[in-house]
Amino acid sequence: MEIKNNSVENTALLKLREYMKSSVKKESFIPLENFFKNSEISGFKISPNGKYLAYLKPFQKRMNIYVRKTDGSQPEKRVTNQTTRDIIDFGWKENETLIFIRDFGGDENFHVFRVSVTGEDEKDLTPFENTRVGIIDYLDNISDDYILVGTNQREKSAFDAYRLNIKTGDIKMIAKNPGSFMSWLTDHKGQLRVAFSTEGTDTSIYYRDKEEEGFQKVMTTDFKNTCNPIMFDFDNKNIFVLSDLEKDKTAIELFDPTEKKILSTLFSHPEVDVSGLVYSKKRKTLLAAHYITWKMEYHFFDSEYKNILQDLQLKVPKKEISITSWDREENLCVVVSYSDRNAGSYYLYDVKNKKLEKMADARPWLKEDDLVEIKPIKYLSRDGFNIHGYLTLPKGKKENLPVVIHPHGGPWSRDIWIYNPTVQFLANRGYAVLQMNFRGSTGYGKKFWTAGFKQWGKKMQDDVTDGVHYLIEQGIADKDKVAIYGGSYGGYVVLAGLAFTPDLYVCGIDYVGVSNLFTLLASIPPYWKPLLEQMYEEAGHPEKDKDLLKEISPVFHADKIKAPLFVVQGAKDPRVKKAESDQIVAALEKRGVEVPYLVKENEGHGFRNEENRIEFHYLMEAFLQKHLQ
Repeated sequence: MEIKNNSVENTALLKLREYMKSSVKKESFIPLENFFKNSEISGFKISPNGKYLAYLKPFQKRMNIYVRKTDGSQPEKRVTNQTTRDIIDFGWKENETLIFIRDFGGDENFHVFRVSVTGEDEKDLTPFENTRVGIIDYLDNISDDYILVGTNQREKSAFDAYRLNIKTGDIKMIAKNPGSFMSWLTDHKGQLRVAFSTEGTDTSIYYRDKEEEGFQKVMTTDFKNTCNPIMFDFDNKNIFVLSDLEKDKTAIELFDPTEKKILSTLFSHPEVDVSGLVYSKKRKTLLAAHYITWKMEYHFFDSEYKNILQDLQLKVPKKEISITSWDREENLCVVVSYSDRNAGSYYLYDVKNKKLEKMADARPWLKEDDLVEIKPIKYLSRDGFNIHGYLTLPKGKKENLPVVIHPHGGPWSRDIWIYNPTVQFLANRGYAVLQMNFRGSTGYGKKFWTAGFKQWGKKMQDDVTDGVHYLIEQGIADKDKVAIYGGSYGGYVVLAGLAFTPDLYVCGIDYVGVSNLFTLLASIPPYWKPLLEQMYEEAGHPEKDKDLLKEISPVFHADKIKAPLFVVQGAKDPRVKKAESDQIVAALEKRGVEVPYLVKENEGHGFRNEENRIEFHYLMEAFLQKHLQ
């Protein structure tokens, strides 16, 4: 493996490299690169007129946009030339132009670019220094020349709304952010009419009837009670919201901003939060609501859409199905099928003729029969919560296994059932993997989410620990061979696990993880400042909860860590800054403990560049083999 020298290396990392080169087993494993190199192809999107398909493919190890005719009459053409960072997202603007975004070395200061369908006229439309840009609305079917974007070029902590001319680059503010607006919503005519605000620990919906008017506050709730606007109804009068007001689980409801009240509940689920709506732009009708139990599920409002998905399910059995892109007339659509053992297959579906054409597999070099099932699991926490998660067992032996505990980041997110390259890689190397949605995870209702508040390192950590004990009690885990690996908040869980339950784990891998709650809260990105009071409620206040934060910050308990630790960090991480990793490494090295420490200078909050991902996982493989087998 060729390693590019863009990393900072300490003595312990150099020793791990030597171990990796000389001692890592070369058994009949799937090659590591097959899990972590870029997909062969991904992200198909169809042009509004249905004549073109755009998608991402690697060029010089970076994901770039390619275009081809849907009828195959012309060969594909690469239309972008990015060689330093992947393009992470793109979209069509009418039929001749594509819009894409990327950042610079992991700094998360995303810019909006334009390129023509022929590959000409590539241009950075938002070349503002130290500025982050996001797309509010592509204005599909509304304007050929304009999109709406939010940028913090005026004030780094606040995103104003602008109308951006994609042909000339001219940009004009259409709404100034007073400092608390976190997101914007347009109606179906592209008019910017709603803002969602965070003011201390309150959240509010602001509304205006016309763009010329000022925004007026129409609803305020404590942030623990959700009422999030997601789209206007088709009369552009009322607003569909995700709401858990006066209930535990988030439902789809209809809100009247004039009368300032909820009118009706469209759909709710008794066990989990509803996560969103699918609708038809052409027919102006709601199609389905979706939610996640252990898999994605739908509640249908429209029989035509239901019939389409049922036909696709018959044609691609035993897979999850998602329609990701339509042409304007909704005659053609892009379909993605996936599973725990399939990273994604792409199809073009002719709705009228019910004709399905397979276009590509994301990772054709991975065969489903060589991978393993990721199965749902549920166990009881010590204080009575049901903890849902996923268990992956390697082929062959099913008990008394070496185990990698893999908590998710966030922490206010959740794991889902999907192909996971890290999980499949670890299972292929002979490890069982446990992912758990500990309290504080989203998707399971308000009570479960808020039960994690100010429980970092405490009850949230207990849920992880209880998962370990559950696997041991079930005979799945060898109690002397349990490791822990996680990123971001998951990295915090690694450090907390090694510090607060030092006899539980034989080693840990901390990937861009938090070591010190004081420095984390003091160094958040400027655009997170409106959320700071909420973060104090969720994690702890640096003054009011000083003793708590010191108690739960692993850096102050580094003297208790005795298991080997591998630390991985991106130097440009704007969220969990490099100082978080520096602190824990320094504290352990002061005690004479060897801590392999990998820092990539051209990465941020997680490694996006292919060669860095591959190198990290080679070192992970060596570290686990050295300490877990």
